[in-house]
Amino acid sequence: MIKKLLSLTIFSASLFAMGGPSLVETSKIVKSEVNPLQEFVGTIKFDKKSVLAAQNSGVVKAINFEVGDKVKKNKTLVQIDADILNAQVESARANATTTKKDYERYTKLLEQKSISQKEFDDVKLKYITAKSTLKELEIQAIKKQIKAPYNAVVVERHIDLGEWVNAGTPLLTVVNTSKVEITFNIPLSVVNGLKKDDVYEVTVANSSLKARLLAAIPAGDKVTRTFPVKFKADIKDEFVFDGQEAKVSLSKNGKTEALVVPRDAVIKRFGQNVVFTVTDKMTAYMTPVQIVGYLGDKIAIAAEGLHEGMDVVKKGNERVFPDSPVKVLNK
Repeated sequence: MIKKLLSLTIFSASLFAMGGPSLVETSKIVKSEVNPLQEFVGTIKFDKKSVLAAQNSGVVKAINFEVGDKVKKNKTLVQIDADILNAQVESARANATTTKKDYERYTKLLEQKSISQKEFDDVKLKYITAKSTLKELEIQAIKKQIKAPYNAVVVERHIDLGEWVNAGTPLLTVVNTSKVEITFNIPLSVVNGLKKDDVYEVTVANSSLKARLLAAIPAGDKVTRTFPVKFKADIKDEFVFDGQEAKVSLSKNGKTEALVVPRDAVIKRFGQNVVFTVTDKMTAYMTPVQIVGYLGDKIAIAAEGLHEGMDVVKKGNERVFPDSPVKVLNK
């Protein structure tokens, strides 16, 4: 793996050399006091979890899913037998059509004063009743179909084909895996430094998620003196499990001195946080760094080989590779 990365680095540097130096802007590394970060471990919970139940009784006629399936919103997952009900709907629809024609004919007759008001009212009542009956039966027919309430994954199945179910019988369980809620138990000294709706970086397995702070719950653990803090994140194409571990780094009390650079100077390269400095030969030098804390649009870092006053690349670093030539625009 190291040989592959080294080959990629040399190849990329060669390409840059052929095409001329990369244009970059730099900033001086400075020293400042920061609140160092402390890592906390939390738990993922799917934002929505629903147990779908039968809305009326009947025999399970069709099951259109397997456990683990991804299903789209409004897909019919379970069909309860509705043959008799469907026949009633057709009969009610025919009756509604007939009474509508009678109503329209009697309306014209009333305008011509060929019938009494009572005769018209009787026909109108029959039409309204027929429409109401049809609507009621159509609603009941719709309730024979159990549909996905949102884009989801089926995680449990509670019924079998041909089984009789009553209204309220659980049929299946689905979860919305596109959004998650993440809970961390955090000391009050750290909680006080958080801001609602701010976005924080949360690590799940080897992926980073942007999580928005929902709330700090004022119900702490009397033994650990910690309080649950809830974050919400969009998963998108990532795959996570309910109950999976998540990590977040937050500022703790007690200031320490650290090297500070613009946030844009720290980028991901080869799966780690790095910065690029500019050598005397006007080439880029990559250094892995550890994030210590945040200061608005700046970031505190720790790394071997870096010191105050060095030039660090803050713009154009996405096009830079180790040992590739650079040209500094803001000197």
